[in-house]
Amino acid sequence: MTKFIKKKKWKWLKSGIVLGFVFIIAVIFVKPIGVSTQFVIFDGIVWNSVKELVVEDAGAKSGYSSLNAYINKSGGKYAENIANPINYSFIFAFAMIIGGFTGSKLSNKKIKKEEKSLPKVWQDRFGKSMKKRYLVSFLGGVIALFGARLAGGCTSGHMMSGMMQTSISGYLFTLGTFVVAIPTAIILYRGGRR
Repeated sequence: MTKFIKKKKWKWLKSGIVLGFVFIIAVIFVKPIGVSTQFVIFDGIVWNSVKELVVEDAGAKSGYSSLNAYINKSGGKYAENIANPINYSFIFAFAMIIGGFTGSKLSNKKIKKEEKSLPKVWQDRFGKSMKKRYLVSFLGGVIALFGARLAGGCTSGHMMSGMMQTSISGYLFTLGTFVVAIPTAIILYRGGRR
């Protein structure tokens, strides 16, 4: 089976069509795909294991509530997911990690070890400092996740699921993302190393 997978390489159009069908199937049978909320849920699970964050509450729509207003929103929906984390969305988020790892192992494209951590475009502009690369990657992730939660969704929730459902917020988020991301990339990576 590995030989078959290594020989088969999908073009962008075929990949896009398959991805579109996956999103349609998810919407029809479960719900639109979105992932950033699961980071909030994971944080809540950790917090709840140290100090009580979520309690059972018969008066709440979900049956759970929290003193934390963010966790308690939507009738305690997030509180319920923290109390019972084995659900579709949480498993989906972990399955993405497993799928990415599996795909990298089955891929016939071999990337040098150094190139995995320090892509050539990064090295050409910023040098070979692993600490700098990890710090910038971490800060970029924090900013992206903060922005996603501030916008009430994430790239998969707004761009892909949102646009598929013709959501105005999805189109606005996507437009805003590209209006900021393209100039940022041009500014950061122009001219190579200085």
